[in-house]
Amino acid sequence: MEGEEGSSATPNVKKRIFKRICVFCGSRAGYKSTFGDAALELGKLLVKRKINLVYGGGSVGLMGLISQTVFNGGCHVLGVIPKALLPHEISGETMGEVKEVADMHQRKAEMAKHADAFIAIPGGYGTMEELLEVITWSQLGIHDKPVGLLNVDGYYNSLLALFDKGVEEGFIEDSARHIVIIANTADELIKKMEVHKKNEHEPVHDKVAPGQSWEVNQLLESNVGSSKI
Repeated sequence: MEGEEGSSATPNVKKRIFKRICVFCGSRAGYKSTFGDAALELGKLLVKRKINLVYGGGSVGLMGLISQTVFNGGCHVLGVIPKALLPHEISGETMGEVKEVADMHQRKAEMAKHADAFIAIPGGYGTMEELLEVITWSQLGIHDKPVGLLNVDGYYNSLLALFDKGVEEGFIEDSARHIVIIANTADELIKKMEVHKKNEHEPVHDKVAPGQSWEVNQLLESNVGSSKI
């Protein structure tokens, strides 16, 4: 798809701000149909905008819904999954390319390395942990990629209230509170993230160590330039 960037026959591809977005989401579907609807909506929007998907590699729950939607829509899907989780998160045919890794740490590093931005939709502990890690990495200056939160039916209201409490009690800088880009619909969220990316020369928060050479940063950036996804 890289060779199509300048083709007049593919104007939507040319306008892409994000080539690949990493989506954190649950390996379960949840009890509300709105969670599945949101995964499908986001998947269809990625296809419409010719954005490839990076995700946790599962074939069940919201992971399965979004990966199947993006793959069936003709975009590339990269799933990254630790070998130990293969029996738990894969119970059927997986979509696209699946990369097996040794552990959870390598999984997150690989997903981050191949993504231009991150979006979290409803999920459990794993989803929240992945979200919090990329927020922390942004705060530290390890990456400058947009971090979006699709707050379906107010699922993340309590977590956002905890962030506000952290600011109130002096544990989170007020500027760092704005690292997370929040919206209730996929379309609104992608548009907000695109604006954020266009204005990245105007940082919304002070990085802890913006000039340092982070080992993780080197890992994130390695081989990204050679990727043809």
